[in-house]
Amino acid sequence: MTSASVETTADFAAFTTIEGNSAAGIILICDHAGNAIPREYGDLGLPAEEFRRHIAYDPGAADVTRALARALGVPAVLSTFSRLLIDANRGEDDPTLIMKLSDGAVVAGNARVDAAERARRIERYFAPYHAAIDAAIVAAQAAGAVPAIFSLHSFTPVWRGKARPWHAGVLWDKDPRLALPLIAALAADPALVVGDNEPYSGALKNDTLYRHATARGLAHALLEIRQDLIADTRGVSAWSARLAEILARLNRDPALHEVSHFGSSAD
Repeated sequence: MTSASVETTADFAAFTTIEGNSAAGIILICDHAGNAIPREYGDLGLPAEEFRRHIAYDPGAADVTRALARALGVPAVLSTFSRLLIDANRGEDDPTLIMKLSDGAVVAGNARVDAAERARRIERYFAPYHAAIDAAIVAAQAAGAVPAIFSLHSFTPVWRGKARPWHAGVLWDKDPRLALPLIAALAADPALVVGDNEPYSGALKNDTLYRHATARGLAHALLEIRQDLIADTRGVSAWSARLAEILARLNRDPALHEVSHFGSSAD
């Protein structure tokens, strides 16, 4: 399972990749895969337990991404840095790109981030991660494929004292090609409560899918899985197996492998 410790090695890579068949038609991404902080930033003024919370990363999401990549034999790109350092799933001009307060936690190490430090974090961590996604897409195109982009996240079972009823939610904007069949496939299991743009909206301008998929006309969807369901090896195995079966089937639809621009409600 994903380590909950703070990374303190001198050399810091902003992303990791999983090799796969670039011509397979699917690329997996995980924006909040890791909770690591480069040594120069220490602990950002936070106790270690905060790095085990959702404010630092998406628990379980990286494990599902890795298992799913292996099951499908497709490439994947995963971030390594904590979202407390910089949030990979935001636009560069988004005010929540670097958080000073996150779900009750004051991030002292971000209190005095100025424009120069913001640019530094973008250059060293944010930009290399996104460049790796670009490279995976270019590799797929070079292999003759128009890839669908599938993003994996996780969400807390309880938010602000209120239990969330969904087991999973599919986030999307205007491109229905992957999102709607995915919702239908998950909802076919009567044991699952599946959210449509829950617990968040998929219409976030300049987020990862907007940048890499919407702008290119690539089919895409973001799946949020409730964290308690993927908190152990058994849960990760169950969800990766479920998703592998669904995605392998949906991937056969030619519409997922055409360039089509549906626009965005974030425009």
